[in-house]
Amino acid sequence: MEAEGAGTGLLVDPAAARSFAEPEPGQRVGRIGVVDAGSNSVRLVIFEGGSRSPATLYNEKVLCGLGAALARTGRLDPEGRTRTLGALRRFAAIAERHRVSTLAGVATAAIREATDGAAFCAEVARQTGIRLHVASGEDEARLAAQGVLFGNPSARGVVVDLGGSSMELCRVEGGRPVAGITTPLGPQRLGAARDPAAAIAAALAPHAEGLSAGLGRIGRLYLVGGTWRALARISMARAGYPLRVIHEYAVSGGEARDLARWVRKATPEDIEALDTGVAEARVRAMPLAGQLLRGLLMALDPAEVVISGFGLREGVCLEAMAGSLRARDPLLAACADVERLSARAEGFGTELGDWLVACMPPADAAEARLMRAAGLLGDTAWRTHPDHRAEAAWQTVTRTTITDIGHRGRAVLGLALAARYGRTKRDRDETPALGLLDAQSQERAIAMGVALRLGCALAACTPGILHDARMEDDGEALSLHLGPHAAEMAGESVLKRLGQFARLQRRRSDGIVMR
Repeated sequence: MEAEGAGTGLLVDPAAARSFAEPEPGQRVGRIGVVDAGSNSVRLVIFEGGSRSPATLYNEKVLCGLGAALARTGRLDPEGRTRTLGALRRFAAIAERHRVSTLAGVATAAIREATDGAAFCAEVARQTGIRLHVASGEDEARLAAQGVLFGNPSARGVVVDLGGSSMELCRVEGGRPVAGITTPLGPQRLGAARDPAAAIAAALAPHAEGLSAGLGRIGRLYLVGGTWRALARISMARAGYPLRVIHEYAVSGGEARDLARWVRKATPEDIEALDTGVAEARVRAMPLAGQLLRGLLMALDPAEVVISGFGLREGVCLEAMAGSLRARDPLLAACADVERLSARAEGFGTELGDWLVACMPPADAAEARLMRAAGLLGDTAWRTHPDHRAEAAWQTVTRTTITDIGHRGRAVLGLALAARYGRTKRDRDETPALGLLDAQSQERAIAMGVALRLGCALAACTPGILHDARMEDDGEALSLHLGPHAAEMAGESVLKRLGQFARLQRRRSDGIVMR
């Protein structure tokens, strides 16, 4: 399958992927499956088609340990081979049952470097029909970087993807990967080193200038992989962080150094006492992870460290996307998908976002974007019982896989939507994530929500009304001006919401004016 706008990556070669069923009737674009055969684990991810922020329809991981013996023998682990073949047979069957149109197989460092790697790929093809494309180290670096761009198109810094046998680094800027490298710095190889952090710093020193070229001081490290996500959980637990969302969790360079120091010396009991949910196998590897992080910080000295929930598999998915899809804003595209599936009238959310921007001129482009996202989600909780709509709206934003918004943005959007459904009281004991916002930001978010509530009341959540209505503010009072198409929608409920919005804006309400 050749994807419109795809680069020179995996999915543009039809021979590199196993073809499955055609899309079902009504399925807009064929589903994309990605098999990632790594040093520690083998994973299948199936993405829906036709979306800039495709939902993950299925995700399964099996810890096979394919590269467990690589450093000692130069070959794939025998038990790991057996377990991987079993997992891939199951994955091929699952992909067929989910009517996946294309299944792309990617093999990374362990298979690439093992003397029996090519023979194993041939055996996989015979037994399962899946053709594993053996990615070069530069491929891995590029695809992991594309995974970060999948979620954050404006990312600028260095992406660090940590696997079991290797660590890939790639600079990202201008919406594309640049200057990717691979290093033999995976935990399976560094475990025996006397000073892993020093070994990492020495290995990265020749590449540091190239990785930071054009960036000045490296602004951000984007960390990709399960080891880094485990470190993030520990960081959150130690800090009492109020939002348990790993993706886009960010700490300063200084905070990252403190985390590395603590983790390097922590016992399994120290980590387990934090109740992080980190798996036992990961807990045992955390001191080495701390050394790895310390070495990276020594070599690259970033101002900020950001965890990405996306990586190589999302990079493959992005590579398969049509160029027209890839150009879309991932946050607004995801919110539009939610509206299409959940709102009473598709298209009303765009009008509601325009209404909100007009009612409350945004401080900058970032706030305008959040307002438009809020509009798209403004009528998506209507099926929930009225007593629980505010909570459902909050949960939609703060616990789902929307991206390119940041944690503070999640809190603003969640509070605005909760206020749209009537919850204007702020209770940090009940909603700790409000601690991410200062009092002024909370007030602003609540006012956004009340403006959404007013727009929904005026239009009865139907398109075609809000374009004929405008808010007038003379500095002391607000008045709602309705044109001929909107005039018949005036009523007591609209006046009530207008008065509420005016109070939050520290204005009096001058009511409705017909024009």
